[in-house]
Amino acid sequence: MYLDLLAALEQSWLGHTARHSAWLFTIANLLHVLGSAFVVGSIAVFDLKVLADHGRQAWQVGRFAIPLAAAGLALQIPTGTILLAVEARSLGTNPAFYAKLALIALGLMNVALFHARFGSALRKDSLPPDARAYALVSLFAWILVLFAGRMIAYL
Repeated sequence: MYLDLLAALEQSWLGHTARHSAWLFTIANLLHVLGSAFVVGSIAVFDLKVLADHGRQAWQVGRFAIPLAAAGLALQIPTGTILLAVEARSLGTNPAFYAKLALIALGLMNVALFHARFGSALRKDSLPPDARAYALVSLFAWILVLFAGRMIAYL
């Protein structure tokens, strides 16, 4: 079923247009990189604040970083779909693509757990020491998402 979905995406009007329009692919690629910078850069700044300062005043960083990361993710989903549509059958079965999706899932699950556990504590002066473990997992997960994304072209 997964392979059928990939084939349908590749054969769709989106796949056809993305393969035959240098501008669509180029713009999607540039916006996907910009989205990556927003996601990973924003999350890294927040995670480093939690790690370095034990979460002191993390909410001040988070009030800018979290919406910017969300905007980056919102930019990456449609642009990633366009990039995938070009060669969905080969890219969608690439081990690096699987790793990227798994790491994105880990990162998103970590964010959800962090906010469920520490959301109310974010406005306080500092976060509990347990928050540092979540920040460390987050930092590594999102950096590895970048590495896995780049490895797609080489595997």
